[in-house]
Amino acid sequence: QVPLVESGGGLVQAGGSLRLSCTARGRFFSNNPMGWFRQAPGKEREVIATINGNGGSTYYSDSMKGRSTISRDNAKASVYLQMNSLKPEDTAVYYCAADTRTENGMTYVASEFDIWGQGTQVTVSS
Repeated sequence: QVPLVESGGGLVQAGGSLRLSCTARGRFFSNNPMGWFRQAPGKEREVIATINGNGGSTYYSDSMKGRSTISRDNAKASVYLQMNSLKPEDTAVYYCAADTRTENGMTYVASEFDIWGQGTQVTVSS
């Protein structure tokens, strides 16, 4: 059973918006940081945003700063990424992840996250 399942990806025109969702199956990581990442063909996986367990702290990398918002609803075992003003260079597979080794704190880099979803494709047309 895949512990994290992403949804909400698809094809969108440049300038459009998408809201990605990540839902936990079974255990949810209510006390753990979670994050959204993306990987484009031929490029390394990069962090977009991370959020701590209670949603009170967030971090955004430069990749989509000002165009994205991360949030979570622990009651629904879900984490979200709202993306606006999408550009063709945002085309990638988007992943959510949890850092189960950190509680009540923040995590900022992909290598520290140990539970990953399978990803959802986002394609932005020009």
